Amino acid sequence: MQEDFFKVKDSVRQAELKKQQAAGVSRRQAGAVHLIAVSKYVSEEKIASLLDLGHRDFGESRVQECCQKWRSLKQRYQGVTLHFVGPLQTNKVKHLSHLVDVIHTVDRESLAQKIRRYMDAHNTWNPQCFVQVNTGSESQKSGVLPKQADDFIAVCRQKYHLNVVGLMCIPPIDAQPALHFALLRKIAHRNALENLSMGMSATYPLAIQFDATHVRVGSAIFGARKSRINEDFLIYS
Repeated sequence: MQEDFFKVKDSVRQAELKKQQAAGVSRRQAGAVHLIAVSKYVSEEKIASLLDLGHRDFGESRVQECCQKWRSLKQRYQGVTLHFVGPLQTNKVKHLSHLVDVIHTVDRESLAQKIRRYMDAHNTWNPQCFVQVNTGSESQKSGVLPKQADDFIAVCRQKYHLNVVGLMCIPPIDAQPALHFALLRKIAHRNALENLSMGMSATYPLAIQFDATHVRVGSAIFGARKSRINEDFLIYS
């Protein structure tokens, strides 16, 4: 466990350093970029080692895992901002209300409607929302198509009054990410959105140069992860 602590400590420091260097290249303040530690398949103990260092931005992409780890962790640690960064089914929104602070994957009207319903039911829950844009128009990937993004952003804001703060994308694996980062930035600018959730472990320094405000970094902090999850929720990381 002590070895894991030192590995995580060193990894997050390296990630922060890369973030600072990338921000410096584009003459931005490093503090304007949120380094989200994506803790999918990471044990509570390893997450706690990073929380003990003072890190407070974390991301999860599976609803069950998110709930079972973070209900207790958020009680033990103050000031955590919990980001949901995975595909979200409408029937799972209820489990995230009052737990998740930011949803990065709003991509269809039925989901916007369900988020609004639980905001109304629990009037102290007002999550920040990112609209996910499928910049590569990939049939297997979530996200609104770029040509539909403006209309969907308007629906989220005007019809459902969601707290839309920015846009999110996941570029195709075999594509030049810079083209997709530039496209997302362009859509954000014309919709007066200041926040961009883009860039993961391999690409976040480049994303920062394209004005990313939120970068989602998992393996670069926690290392490669293997998992086996059953009904009792066992995690091996």
